[in-house]
Amino acid sequence: MNYLSINDIDSLSTWVKEAISLKKQPKKHKALGSDKTIGLLFFNNSLRTRLSTQKAALNLGMEVIVMNFGSEGWALEYADGTVMDQGTSEHIKEAAQVISQYCDIIAIRAFAGLKDKELDEAEEVLNGFKTYASVPIVNMESSAGHPLQALTDAITLEEYNFKNNPKVVLSWAPHPRALPHAVANSFIQMMQKQNAEFVITHPEGYELDPNITKDVKIEYDQEKALENADFVYVKNWSSYTDYGQIKSQDTNWQMTLKKLGNAKFMHCLPVRRNVVVADEVLDSNQSLVIEQANNRTYAAQLVLKKILESNED
Repeated sequence: MNYLSINDIDSLSTWVKEAISLKKQPKKHKALGSDKTIGLLFFNNSLRTRLSTQKAALNLGMEVIVMNFGSEGWALEYADGTVMDQGTSEHIKEAAQVISQYCDIIAIRAFAGLKDKELDEAEEVLNGFKTYASVPIVNMESSAGHPLQALTDAITLEEYNFKNNPKVVLSWAPHPRALPHAVANSFIQMMQKQNAEFVITHPEGYELDPNITKDVKIEYDQEKALENADFVYVKNWSSYTDYGQIKSQDTNWQMTLKKLGNAKFMHCLPVRRNVVVADEVLDSNQSLVIEQANNRTYAAQLVLKKILESNED
């Protein structure tokens, strides 16, 4: 069993309920991971993902190995038939097989380069390990998806939702750097599994992959989209059509308390204060960002538990 996408979940509501149960007794299944090792491979920086996944593994009794490829590992080659006489020192074929001998699960974090859409969507790092590793693979954020964050968000929505059909809004926000689409993509895919009114709002030109958004309502008027919202999830992403480009830095899209109304505020963190969202929102009791960060542990722990149990079958 791999966990590469939020679509790898067979029943989201069942998984969410189990994660909430895990949260009450996080070390109940500590024997499950005894004598098992997880390798956390980071091709990009991390705070919540690294610490929460490591804590999740420890809660299950696993040993943890962490490697930062940017500063510690050899540069990997992914293409077949390459004459490796330039910058890469090791091929994914050998690397994945070798790491599989050291670890029972491999978890990988590798962001989009935002230069070549086809290359990013090919997910060469994630799929390279999936192809050549002999152990389960977990996606800790890839070029096009962040399924651990999406599961986290589903858990948080369940804990703080008190309506049968809540209104959830995903709102774009300005940012000084071009950011990937991974968090937004997985959040959308997760919301498509929910019983909720879901709206995406962003400036024109920031449409996401239509194969992911599908028939989700898109509203270019942010204030109209936010009317009567119960949850507002704010995230920046760069252009998908003009791939990786920043087409707007309209500060009017920053989330404020006035715009938020009575809704709960959500963000995956890290977040740039007073650029993406005003201090008054983050510091209010409507903000769920710290609760979301806490739930990262239990999302990861549930995924690892499912994988360990599947390997026992």
